[in-house]
Amino acid sequence: MSIKDPPVGTTTDLPATADTPKTDDRPSPGGMVKALFRWEASGVLIALIVLCALLGVASPNFLSSYNLTVVIREASFVGLVALGQTLVLLLGGIDLSVGAAAALSAIVGCLFLKNLGLPPWLVIPATAVFGLFLGSINGFFVSVVKLNPFIVTLATWEIFAGMTLVITKGYPIRPLGPAFTIYGQGQIFGLPGPVLLFFVAAAILVWVLSMTRFGRNLYAIGGNRDAATLVGIPVLRNELLVYALAGMFAALAGIMYASRMDAGQPSVGEGWLMKAITAAILGGTSLKGGQGTILGTVFGTLLTAVLANGLSLMNVSAYWARVVVGAIVLLAILGDLLRQRGKS
Repeated sequence: MSIKDPPVGTTTDLPATADTPKTDDRPSPGGMVKALFRWEASGVLIALIVLCALLGVASPNFLSSYNLTVVIREASFVGLVALGQTLVLLLGGIDLSVGAAAALSAIVGCLFLKNLGLPPWLVIPATAVFGLFLGSINGFFVSVVKLNPFIVTLATWEIFAGMTLVITKGYPIRPLGPAFTIYGQGQIFGLPGPVLLFFVAAAILVWVLSMTRFGRNLYAIGGNRDAATLVGIPVLRNELLVYALAGMFAALAGIMYASRMDAGQPSVGEGWLMKAITAAILGGTSLKGGQGTILGTVFGTLLTAVLANGLSLMNVSAYWARVVVGAIVLLAILGDLLRQRGKS
């Protein structure tokens, strides 16, 4: 009597023995490392850690609690602007007016406080609403009128900056009073007010982009605008909302800076545009849209702030610091171009 092979396609159930290999679903250290390097923001995170370590060795004052608080507080203002800029870049657009929008919003917020007698606790949300209005102007001309976002926001940059000078005549509005400056100078849960606002806003946007239909729509529109339109995504509405949010985040940065400095300064926001775009691109956000993360932007913001602080601690001239920032912008754009070519 012979033993026949089982028909093709059938399986035999054998009892498990001690020699049977067992699968382990736990991630291996090597797999975790590979996953980290595949993450879009891994590069900027590693660069941030390395830079902090080098500056800690080069300057003992860098790692002091006071200096780190200064760094993270200064980063929070640019970071708020960068959050809004990231949303715009995800759509494949750009907003050049954020610095001027921050200045105009800060001045209007100070007028709410000084001239209209608005309660200090209501000034910040009222200024955020005004920033939404300014951003909506950009969104209207970009999404409804179909004008080029570069041209539109370049024009509104000049308009907002000009309106700021018309209102203030070039002079700051001060003082704002301790009841208002506590928001920018005080601490909540051990964190400066602007820093807490930045982290909370970033956490909300992380959830929005990863867990909501609005977030998924932004990536779809930025990845392929025509395809997004064909599948029924409301491109116009989403684009209008994104530019409005960019204006709101710029306004929050401006009014929090005014609270920090106890003055509404017409020059607030100067230089924030370049730093915000640099932070977003360093964090993995593509200029062509459809790619980027909020966490990457947060790390990119911290990296630029740490670099600026390190140059200051090492007594590097502010003129050379601007050269370094410009070079980083160029390298960030080049890195984005190389990433895009690598995927094509």
